[in-house]
Amino acid sequence: MIIKEVNLGGKSFSFETGRMAKQADGAVMVRYGDTMVLATVVSAREPKEDQDFFPLQVEYREKTAAAGKIPGGFFKREGRPTEKEILSSRLIDRPIRPMFPKEYMNETQVLVTVYSSDAQHDGDVLGACAASAALMISDIPFDGPIAEVRVGRIDGQFVINPTFADLARSDMDVIVAGTSDSIVMVEGEAHEISEADMIAALEFGHAAIKTLCTVQEELAKAINKSKRPIMKPEIPEGLEADVQNLAADKLKDLSRTVLTKEQRSEATNKVYEEVHEALAEKYPEKELAINELMHELESTAMRATILNEKKRLDGRGLANIRPITIEVGVLPRTHGSALFTRGETQSLTTATLGTKLDEQMIDGLLPETTKRFMLHYNFPPFSVGEVKRMMSPGRREIGHGNLAERSLKNLVPSEKEFPYTIRIVSDILESNGSSSMATVCAGSLSLFDAGVPLPRPVAGIAMGLVKEGDKVAILSDILGNEDHLGDMDFKVAGTDRGITAFQMDIKIKGISFAIMQQALAQAKEGRLHILGEMNKAISQPRADLSRYAPRLQTVKIPVDMIGALIGPGGKNIRQLVADSGAEINVDDDGTVTVAAVEQDSADKALNYIRKLAEVPEVGKVYTATVKKIMEFGAFVEILPGKEGLVHISQLDVNRVGKVEDLVKLGDTIEVKLMKIDEEGRLNLSRKALLPGGENAMEEMNRPRPKRDHGDRGGHRREGHSRQRR
Repeated sequence: MIIKEVNLGGKSFSFETGRMAKQADGAVMVRYGDTMVLATVVSAREPKEDQDFFPLQVEYREKTAAAGKIPGGFFKREGRPTEKEILSSRLIDRPIRPMFPKEYMNETQVLVTVYSSDAQHDGDVLGACAASAALMISDIPFDGPIAEVRVGRIDGQFVINPTFADLARSDMDVIVAGTSDSIVMVEGEAHEISEADMIAALEFGHAAIKTLCTVQEELAKAINKSKRPIMKPEIPEGLEADVQNLAADKLKDLSRTVLTKEQRSEATNKVYEEVHEALAEKYPEKELAINELMHELESTAMRATILNEKKRLDGRGLANIRPITIEVGVLPRTHGSALFTRGETQSLTTATLGTKLDEQMIDGLLPETTKRFMLHYNFPPFSVGEVKRMMSPGRREIGHGNLAERSLKNLVPSEKEFPYTIRIVSDILESNGSSSMATVCAGSLSLFDAGVPLPRPVAGIAMGLVKEGDKVAILSDILGNEDHLGDMDFKVAGTDRGITAFQMDIKIKGISFAIMQQALAQAKEGRLHILGEMNKAISQPRADLSRYAPRLQTVKIPVDMIGALIGPGGKNIRQLVADSGAEINVDDDGTVTVAAVEQDSADKALNYIRKLAEVPEVGKVYTATVKKIMEFGAFVEILPGKEGLVHISQLDVNRVGKVEDLVKLGDTIEVKLMKIDEEGRLNLSRKALLPGGENAMEEMNRPRPKRDHGDRGGHRREGHSRQRR
């Protein structure tokens, strides 16, 4: 067993190998505080035949036992990965994937599992470090190490790997991954920070990354395992030259021709088909090799046009933004909607307002919490002209939705200011570059259209990079091909005051902070331009909510009345919801929120709740319901849960022989509260409201002969005991 440790942020950060999972190609347990994460890596010995991509699978899982919890549900065991686990898997996959040699095509699996959680440190960044270390000590080819850290800022001071409690006070949550030389991945959110603050956070995080990379190198040196050879595909002699002669000039001409996405795809496919037909007889069964060579020529042609001619595939300059069109309120029955189109990327987004009952329950290693702002992103196959099976949301959809949600959530008003649950859904109808940033723009617009009081609009832009030696071109608002064939995908979202979210993936080494600074500055210019276009469509939230959105009204009741409102087993509140048609939520402090689309429904519920909290007042007239008939009188309910007695002598000015002669169960009668006795019992009179009943009070106070009233006293005491409780 070998352990390597380093001090990080005042705590021990250790890498251990040789004790667990020894049959894996590599296994490392990372510990930080009392959080422990095990990463194992296994790679097939032979590459798959006829495969043109690297089959890497990265899975991150959290064992609930790590936090001393038992899974919920019927089966009481971990099931399909949660959204948190999927997002954490992406945070590990993205920085390690570019570090494998291009020629390595062996199926590889990285499994990262949280086995102990101290409920202070997230296992996601630890898992990336553990995965890199496991690859470093294995015989799997890997151009690492990489390390990943989280950066927060509290009271102006940067903090490495802040705790969950620290993050609640931090104005940024930045995850940075990199090598000893450069940054390879960034993701996070912030409260409208400046570009300079962003660079400072990355530099601070990179200092810690260097330390963690050094420890991994020491661990790999101690294990000293040689890497397995890479089986490079054989390319027949002369094939590269033949492909060059047949395709290079055609692909160069295409890179200089302004075409739509569909036209470019058709023209490029035609060149591929012509080359395959021309070389099929001379080089049989070499389709994959020909495709690889063609792809390299296509990349070279596009990159050369951008670097040498400063011209892009659609004819734009490097910093130009594609034409933008915006429509809001396009869907009449939604609470808010927007159609945002930028070039050939289009998002139709809706905003829906709900109540506290619509909040999402979040369960995991931490205590259960709720989430009142949700953004869901959908990418149907027709958006790129394809036919695919409709499945549940994939990792890409969940990742893009999470980035857009982070971009907007810190601008959403607090529950106290705007007590609604909010759900945004973005459906991508067309895609050619940065549909996640189109979702940010459309999401902001739909919130404005719904009347959500966002203080400022939020826009997003995707930046690209092409770098060959000292030649550098930074691209604003990148196309799909520019993302695919370029060196960087850098998404930045924010307001006119600062950055709210960001995500960056780099495919090459050697990106300097100077280049990143330039990219951020150019991104700010593009973001401000997009915000200007959005403001032309709608510059501030609508003054009124949609007529189809629920109206929320609140009323406060005494805490000791909550039980009476809810009733045994929730009986009372369920009945009230059924009778009124409103949705009702009760907080522990006695705040009752009533939600209803129709005001009549809300009024019915609110009237009942107000009456429940009302204190009976002597001399006041009430409309009462007869609840029980006795020989000596009728018990009536004047307010919810508050009953009193109308003595038989107080039912009418004339003598009443039997109570049933005048009232029956369920009847409503007008009564006056005459007095509340020393035991809190309510004495009521119908007689006092009738002509000739002026002496009702005098008669009520006149002593009567004692007689057995059965369960009168017990019933009244029971009722008033409930009232007092």
